[in-house]
Amino acid sequence: MSPLLRPLAVLAASASVVLAVEPNPAPTRPTADYVPDVAALAATQSSELRELVERFVTDRAEVERFYSVKGSTLHAQRMHEFFQTWQDKLGQVDFEKLSVDGRIDYTLLRTRLTHELRLLDREAQRSIEMAPLLPFAEDIARLQETRRTMEPMDAAAAAKAVDQIRASIERTKATVEAALKPPAEKSTSTAPSKVVALRAANRLAELSKTFEDWFKFYDGYDPTFSWWAREPHKQAATALEDYQKLLREKVAGIDPKAKDEPIIGDPIGRTGLLADLENEMIAYSPEELIAIAEKEFAWVDTELKRAARDMGLGDNWKAALEMVKEDHGAPGDQPALIRDLALEATRYVRDNHLVTVPPLASDMWRMLMMSPEQQKVAPFFLGGNDILVSFPTDTMSEEEKIQSLRANNRHFARATVFHELVPGHHLQFYSRARSNQHRDLFSTPFWIEGWSLWWEFYLWDRKFISTPEDRIGALFWRAHRCARIIFSLKFHLGEWTPQQCVDFLVDRVGHERASATGEVRRSFNGQWSPLYQAGYMLGALQLSELHRTLVDAGKMTDLQFHDTILKGGTMPIEMVRVLLLQEKLPRDFKPAWKFAN
Repeated sequence: MSPLLRPLAVLAASASVVLAVEPNPAPTRPTADYVPDVAALAATQSSELRELVERFVTDRAEVERFYSVKGSTLHAQRMHEFFQTWQDKLGQVDFEKLSVDGRIDYTLLRTRLTHELRLLDREAQRSIEMAPLLPFAEDIARLQETRRTMEPMDAAAAAKAVDQIRASIERTKATVEAALKPPAEKSTSTAPSKVVALRAANRLAELSKTFEDWFKFYDGYDPTFSWWAREPHKQAATALEDYQKLLREKVAGIDPKAKDEPIIGDPIGRTGLLADLENEMIAYSPEELIAIAEKEFAWVDTELKRAARDMGLGDNWKAALEMVKEDHGAPGDQPALIRDLALEATRYVRDNHLVTVPPLASDMWRMLMMSPEQQKVAPFFLGGNDILVSFPTDTMSEEEKIQSLRANNRHFARATVFHELVPGHHLQFYSRARSNQHRDLFSTPFWIEGWSLWWEFYLWDRKFISTPEDRIGALFWRAHRCARIIFSLKFHLGEWTPQQCVDFLVDRVGHERASATGEVRRSFNGQWSPLYQAGYMLGALQLSELHRTLVDAGKMTDLQFHDTILKGGTMPIEMVRVLLLQEKLPRDFKPAWKFAN
C-alpha cells in the first residue's frame, strides 16, 4: 500500500462522523436582516481625537508618497521632521478636558510617534551597515528626488551621473566578488554577512524600481534626454540587476532554481525588542516573556499527558499526537469539515450569549484554497474576512501531500476554525471595519491574534473541546503559541538560528518538519513584525486576566466584555484594559501592568 493511502485507512473508520450543525442561513435569510439599527448607530459618539488621528494618517501618507525613496537621507530627514513636529504639537492639546476615549487616542498617538522616530533610527543604523555595499544608493535617490521637486533637467549631466552610478556599482561588485574567493586567492576585504547581503539586495530591488521610474519620466518625452541617457541607463540598469543577483545568490545563498529559499531573517537585537515592547505597551523584558512562555508550556505538558492517558497511551503525548495526525479527511474533503466546524462555533457563541454576531458577520464569509506556493509559508489554514484552506494539491510530491494531510487533521481544525472565523478573526475584522476605524493606525498582533487565541482559551475552559483527541489538537496549538514566543524572541536576541527554531518546533511541539519550516519562514521573511508571533499567547493572556478581573468577578457579562473589546477597535491590550475599566489616563502615562499571574 502506498504511504499516501495508509492514513486514508484511518479516515474510513471516521468518515461517517458528521457534525450536528444547522445549514448556512445566507441563502434563506431576508436581506433586510443585514441592515443594522441605524438610529442607534447615529447616536454613537466617537473619541474627540478621532479626526486628529485620521488627519495624521492621511498627511503621513501624502508626505511618504512625495518622499518615496525609503532609506534615503532626504526621506529620513523629512519624515523625522514630520513625526517630531506632530509630537511637539500633540503636546499642546488640552489633555485634562479629554474623555476616557480621547485620552486613550492621545496616549496611542503619542506612543506611535515616539516609535516612528525610533524606527527611523533603526533604519539609519541598518543603512550604515549596508553602506559599503551601496555607495551609489544616494546618487540614485537624488535623481528621483530632484525630479520630484521639478528641478531643471540637464540631459548631458544626467547621462554623466548615470554613468558614474554604473561605474560605482561595478567597482562595488568587483570588491564583493574578490571577498568571496578562496582564502589563497582573495584580497584582504571581508565578505558581508548573509543578513546584510540580503537586506542590501532587497534595497537594490527598491532602488532599481526608483531608477526605472526616474528614467521613464523623461525617456521619449524629452528627445535630448533620450539621446544622452538611454544607453548609459541601460548599462547601469544591467549592472544593478547583476549586482543584486550576486548578493542574493552568491552571498546570501539563495538559489533561484531551488524549490525552497533558505531562511535568513534580520534580527533586531535586544534594544530593538525593548523599543517594540514599549510601543506595544508591554511592561516585561524579552527574558521575562520567555519565562512566561515556559511556564505556560509546563501547563500544556501536564494537559497533554492527561489527554494521552485518556486515550490509553499513558504519558506518551507524542504517540497521542501521532494518532491524532492520522485522523484527517481524504483529499478534497476539507472544505466540508471546515464549513461544519464554522457553523457549529457560530451557533455556540450566539446561543450562549457570549458575543454579538450580526447576521452579516455570520453569513458573509467565503472559503478559498491556498496554492502549494502559499502553503510553504502558511502550512495551516488562515483566516480574516475569509478562510484560506491549506490541504494537499495534485502538484505536490507524495511526501508533501502526506505532511499536509497530517498537519491539517480533524482535531487540529476543530481547535482553530473558530479562531479564524466566528468568534475569531472574521467577526473581529467585521467589527474593525465598522467601529473606531481610526484606531487601525495602532493595529497590533496582541489585539488581533490575542483576541482569537483568547477564544481558544475560553472555549477550552467551557469544555467546548471535550474528547481526548480534540484536546490533543487544541493543546498542540497552545504549545505552538508558547513556542512562538520562545523561538521568535530568541532569534531576535541573536541566540538562535532559523534552523534551531525549526528543530525546536519539531522536537518540542510535534510539528511536521515541512510545517515547522513554513512557520519559521513566515516568521522571519519580513512580512510580520518582530513581535507578531509573541502577540498570540501574550495578547490572550492579557485578555484572560481582564476577563478574570471583570467577568469572573461579576462586574460585566461575557456579552458586554466581548462587545466592548470589539467596538473599541484595534490597539494594545493595555488600552483595552483602560477602556473596559473606564480609567482616565494621566498625560504622562507609562505601561506598568503585570498581567501574567
